[in-house]
Amino acid sequence: MAIYLDHAATTPLRAEALEAMLPYLTEHFGNPSSPHGEGRRARAGLDEAHEQVAAALGADHREIVFTSGGTESINLALKGAAWAAKPYGHHIITTAVEHQATLNAVHHLEKFGFEVTVLPVDRYGRVDPDELAGAITDRTTLVSLALANNEVGTLQPLDAVVERIRHHRRILIHVDAVQAAGAVAIDLGALDVDLVSLSAHKFGGPKGVGALFIRRGTTLLAQVHGGTQERYRRAGTENVAGAVGAAVALRLATAERVETARRARRLRERLREGLTAMPGIELTGHPMERLPGLLSIIVRDADGAALQMALDLDGLACSTGSACTTGSTEPSHVLTAMGYPEDEARGALRLSVGRSTTEAEILAATDLIRIAVERHRAAATALTSGVLSVEMSA
Repeated sequence: MAIYLDHAATTPLRAEALEAMLPYLTEHFGNPSSPHGEGRRARAGLDEAHEQVAAALGADHREIVFTSGGTESINLALKGAAWAAKPYGHHIITTAVEHQATLNAVHHLEKFGFEVTVLPVDRYGRVDPDELAGAITDRTTLVSLALANNEVGTLQPLDAVVERIRHHRRILIHVDAVQAAGAVAIDLGALDVDLVSLSAHKFGGPKGVGALFIRRGTTLLAQVHGGTQERYRRAGTENVAGAVGAAVALRLATAERVETARRARRLRERLREGLTAMPGIELTGHPMERLPGLLSIIVRDADGAALQMALDLDGLACSTGSACTTGSTEPSHVLTAMGYPEDEARGALRLSVGRSTTEAEILAATDLIRIAVERHRAAATALTSGVLSVEMSA
């Protein structure tokens, strides 16, 4: 059986979530907007899902909107908030290491006259809160940043950022918590932000389901129009089974978070120690302020995509970065924004552990990666030597 070290891309559906979903895929199949008994049973399941997600986040159930995933949640937050605030200003601030869902959404808004400031980050991928504060103008209405970077795992100094922004009460704060939810503490009762995006499949829920927290009093223009679902904020017949599964998965992930994080951190560190002991391999991202289960490395004198394919053939699933950019020939925009030259950025590997990862798998993965790197470097050296020999003989 393959060793799966790509939990940052997606996680296996928890058995408890599947069990909770099944009744709504079979006997309780009614439309939650229908007034009859079947519809009311579906509505009860959907209402409970709202309550469970809200409780896990320290929010009110009326502040939760279910979506089709993290990308839609981010787009609804950014476009909905930007257009709603347009009468007061048209300036948006974000960072250079955001997920493409954020960067492409704000660049889309630029086509309609919005002004976007994309802030640089340091070598670890963290934004400077003072620099962010300095970028605020009297036209700024929205700031968006990811709590945890999806490629290198770095956690942003969110408390410091929020403290700087809250001197300007009109500015809305959106947090992309897609990679962070279930892995780090999120208490929206204490965290003074307005919008938070989540995706169920990152914490043991089903794919195709996300959630957006919209703090009460926040004005947002819907981006999908139709019926009255989700309190007029996201039209369309709700995915009841998906929402139920997402809620159960988030509740369990939140309850188990401390112990799961402790175990993930231990496995990640064992993997890091084994790999960085090899010459030419270094950690990327912040050494301490990072997701507990995500290890990102640069393998010098190697091509990360070629290594990933070789490891896949050897039975190890990992990635070079975000699954949403797989197939791109460009190096990671996250690593280049962090200051890595393109040739080094192309040597990236991302390895992420989860609830099912074992210590035996970490040991086996370390050996597989070591062998693959040595084989890759030897082949590259042989190829270079052959080319030089041909050139010299010519």
